[in-house]
Amino acid sequence: MLQRNKMRQEVITPELRTVPLAEGGHLGVMEYGDPNGPPVVFCHGWPASCTMAELTDAAARELGVRIISPDRPGISSSSIVTGRKLSDWPPVLEQLADDFGLTDFRILGISGGAPYAFASAWALPSRVRAIAVASGAPPITELEDQEGLLPLYRWMLFLYRGYPHVLRTFFRATRPFVSMKTSVHVARRLLRMLQPCDADALRDAVAFDACFESQRRAWRGSPLGVMYDAQIYAEPWGFALEEVHTPVRLCHGKKDRSFSFRLAEEVGQRLPNCTTQIVENEGHYSLPIRHMREILADLIVTG
Repeated sequence: MLQRNKMRQEVITPELRTVPLAEGGHLGVMEYGDPNGPPVVFCHGWPASCTMAELTDAAARELGVRIISPDRPGISSSSIVTGRKLSDWPPVLEQLADDFGLTDFRILGISGGAPYAFASAWALPSRVRAIAVASGAPPITELEDQEGLLPLYRWMLFLYRGYPHVLRTFFRATRPFVSMKTSVHVARRLLRMLQPCDADALRDAVAFDACFESQRRAWRGSPLGVMYDAQIYAEPWGFALEEVHTPVRLCHGKKDRSFSFRLAEEVGQRLPNCTTQIVENEGHYSLPIRHMREILADLIVTG
């Protein structure tokens, strides 16, 4: 049973590292936790960036885990790539692992990072020892019923399929507001609009900055990069969950409003080697914030 844990307020700001890619461009990467520990690649959510991995830092240092957190292509410090697909990510991740000298590693995907974790485990089974997914996005295009999705996501899917030009205009118009420093202050005032478990968890200063400052950082990079990242979720993944044989630890809050816990249960049932835990009284944000230590501790002894 997962126990709640509070994040430490002390955060050591990591340095940005740039990794050149064989096909051109580069990937921006930051590290957290213990630089000498077993490596875990962090897959950030959407819209977010690599600094979202601050959520892991205190727990990773305590457990002796090395967190390697890249910005996905087009996000903040990474080069933009047009027309990319989810299947383009594993080769990029493999180059990142080679650059860091990693023979094998584990992956932690949070929210929108889940598809990238699953794709990597599917494409790189000899290198990915295990993955953990917290508050993860399901394969949306395979859903017969979208009622388990946040209404905003259903609205964006509708525009993407029927009025893509409207969605592009929305992304461009959103950037000036979300990328401003004042947007973080506005977000702090709007916490009361969230359900209590998420609002309470986000009152932790480190957790709030990890979620919302990383989001602002993503928008400051390029609205097109954020939009291309969003398109990944509206397209087929290119593989079946049944083909992912790497050990998976799936953790989801029963009060998650972004992706219903029932969707997580369905994902877990399809994975051949998965342990699923649905946590009472936790939401989309509060689950990884309050239970990061347990999630990481379980991940590093798996696989």
